[in-house]
Amino acid sequence: MGKIKISPSLLSVDIGNIARDIKKLENSVDYFHVDVMDGHFVPNLSFGVPVVKGIKKYTNIPLDVHLMIDNPSKYIEPFINAGSDILTVHVEVDDDILGCLKKIKEMGVKSGLALNPNTDPEKLKPYLDYTDMVLQMTVFPGFGGQSMVESAIDNIPVIRNMIGNKELEVDGGIVKENVHKLTSCGADVIVSGSGIFKYDDIANAADELRMYAIRGQDNE
Repeated sequence: MGKIKISPSLLSVDIGNIARDIKKLENSVDYFHVDVMDGHFVPNLSFGVPVVKGIKKYTNIPLDVHLMIDNPSKYIEPFINAGSDILTVHVEVDDDILGCLKKIKEMGVKSGLALNPNTDPEKLKPYLDYTDMVLQMTVFPGFGGQSMVESAIDNIPVIRNMIGNKELEVDGGIVKENVHKLTSCGADVIVSGSGIFKYDDIANAADELRMYAIRGQDNE
């Protein structure tokens, strides 16, 4: 497990001020998390290739792009060419998952593999040699602002044991009051949307989230 990293979810950003808010956060975060939804794999639509390309113009912070889409194999090259630095696919998709991960790595970016709260972590095992990061969803993907699915926390120490020192990302319902539950059992990359963007001072919110992730609520 490495240092704690913060990856604000741009699903919660004020889209009309996205460049401004990215700049505000650059000294406080490690990645920017970009959720891509197709309305099929999850019941919502969100950012696509042009948005990733646009965000890349504003920042040198790595873009952590999460494909919540059917047929991700068709979109790996466009999203990497648009500026993805980490590209994550879901283990639940009906696609060539191993081929996706290999392609991502061949194109020179980090590969991620995500699983939903009710997915058995054992399903990750055939792919871990080609996976740089595992993303444990702590909500069912599709909408921002959901409450955390507490049962997903049980998967974190299991996955940490499986992946050794690789990055273990968590995403869904994460705020400063619950983040230490996740980091204390092995998570080291924290995705948070409303837990950062609901505050007026978003940079301070990101700094506080990291502090709570490292030290817990008893050390404010």
